[in-house]
Amino acid sequence: MNDAAGPTFVPFLMLLVFFLFIYFVTIRPQQKRQKEHESLVSSLEKGDEVMTSSGLVGRIENVKDRYVSVKLGDQISINMQKEFVSSKLPKGTINSIESQ
Repeated sequence: MNDAAGPTFVPFLMLLVFFLFIYFVTIRPQQKRQKEHESLVSSLEKGDEVMTSSGLVGRIENVKDRYVSVKLGDQISINMQKEFVSSKLPKGTINSIESQ
């Protein structure tokens, strides 16, 4: 009886190990990145220097519920969804880029 129960349990154990591996390698890191991005989006303030998902660098002029206004240059300003801000940049980044 023990021999018959052993082989039927092994495939289920392997399947469980496979799903745990997939969870810890793909799903959990993605959830962590999503939480970090949600935290970034909720902390956006006027004056923050940001980079958009398309690589544009600018300074936030106005923050609304779902949108931000980003100043890209002297006379260039765009309105965009907060979700497309990919990162906050350290203060002074725009000035150092312009001086190069």
